[in-house]
Amino acid sequence: MPHRPLTLRAPRGSVAAEEIRAGIDALLADAADDLPIAFPPEVLAAAEAAAARTGRGDRADRTDVPFVTLDPASSTDLDQAMHLSRDGEGFRVLYAIADVPWFVDLDGPIDHEARRRGATVYLPDRRIPLHPEVLSEGAASLLPGQTTPAFVWTLDLDASGAVTGVDLERALVRSTEKLDYAGVQEQLDAGTGHPQMLLLQEIGALRARQELERGGASLNVPEQEIVEDGDQVRLVWRRPAPIEDANAQISLMTGMAAADLMLRGGSGILRTMPPAEPAAVERFRRQAEALGVPWEEGVSYGAFLRTLDWQEGRHLALLNQATALFRGASYAAFTSAAEVPEDPAQAAIAAPYAHTTAPLRRLVDRFVLLVCHAHARGEAPAPELLAALGEIPEAMRSAGGRAGDLERRGIALVESAALRAWTGEELDATVIDSREASPAKDGNEGTPARVEVQLLDPPVTAWVPARAEVGSALRVRIVSADAADSLVLEAVQG
Repeated sequence: MPHRPLTLRAPRGSVAAEEIRAGIDALLADAADDLPIAFPPEVLAAAEAAAARTGRGDRADRTDVPFVTLDPASSTDLDQAMHLSRDGEGFRVLYAIADVPWFVDLDGPIDHEARRRGATVYLPDRRIPLHPEVLSEGAASLLPGQTTPAFVWTLDLDASGAVTGVDLERALVRSTEKLDYAGVQEQLDAGTGHPQMLLLQEIGALRARQELERGGASLNVPEQEIVEDGDQVRLVWRRPAPIEDANAQISLMTGMAAADLMLRGGSGILRTMPPAEPAAVERFRRQAEALGVPWEEGVSYGAFLRTLDWQEGRHLALLNQATALFRGASYAAFTSAAEVPEDPAQAAIAAPYAHTTAPLRRLVDRFVLLVCHAHARGEAPAPELLAALGEIPEAMRSAGGRAGDLERRGIALVESAALRAWTGEELDATVIDSREASPAKDGNEGTPARVEVQLLDPPVTAWVPARAEVGSALRVRIVSADAADSLVLEAVQG
């Protein structure tokens, strides 16, 4: 039986949005002690005062540059704006990043609250912002038609897409258009498009080739998306549009330039990831061989991953296993050359890298921008800035753990609610992982052998008591799907 897609017009496959909201409200109430939601009055007052500031400091005037932003259509917290142009046989990228430090005084009330939060938290039906909305969706956001303070990166590229020159200045910018991924991709697919997006497509392809040449790797997998329409929601696959990949390459390039500035300057915060353990790499090679998708000698890890198609069961299983090689990401702060990490590279990117392009939504980027600006000017970062660097990695780690747990629970709630209408029915799934049985020990019950399966429609993963080969097809039955408890599936024999 072909499994039926979840659509808004199929009552059995839809979920009341109010039920989702009530469930998320309960999750947030449970997490209230660890995850702040409302901003304290003094933070809101400081944000209102910062938004009303009239001076802009000593900065260049770049308001004559027709910057554009590219984000999801609904976004209003716009961190980045770009202007791309040809420069001889190469290119020039002007990349404006919201100057959040202009509005957030170091060691002030907004800074203290941001360190407590760490990052914006995204849940199925809402987000909990890092900064008050008067800043993140107002005065500090690179909204079209608004003159806004920004850090502007100038990145010169040669004809191959390699960076040949970097500069960073504080400036005033004025975005002229707010473009969205879906609209831009539709135009490009039709053979038309905004001139900036045509250049972005070209530069993104060159940067992706640079990534492959240096040994970087990207996981080419779709995203699970919750689509709301009035009272109802549905779970669907969302495959990022090619222009999103191109846009991500500009951000990656800027993060690599920031890391290089900080390493040469002797202070900053890097985003690090250790290389995969040789045993993990060899295990992945064996898995690929066993699944009949061999990773040939001489082919880089990144190049191999780009050959995998998530819609093919064996490939989907391999892409899931590949995440084991992308572990251990953290932040490393250093205030002198002697403190630079022994291996400063981010292994998946295959180069030193820093988070610097999302200061409205991530704490660490604000500090990286300030340090990079000082180094670009040939100056030592302010002592109070250097003194704060050591606190940021722990703030990010702590915030990431809290947010990750809450986001996982939120998604699980939606998945269970979405599948409740399918209770008792059988669906096709692909086995993406397996675990052997564990015996009872020290008073704890053992666990049976189980496999993790991926349902393709709706896009849900779950563990099922069963034995099956990774990459194989498995028929499963929805036993129960209680949003307040958990999703329970069983394998169907025969």
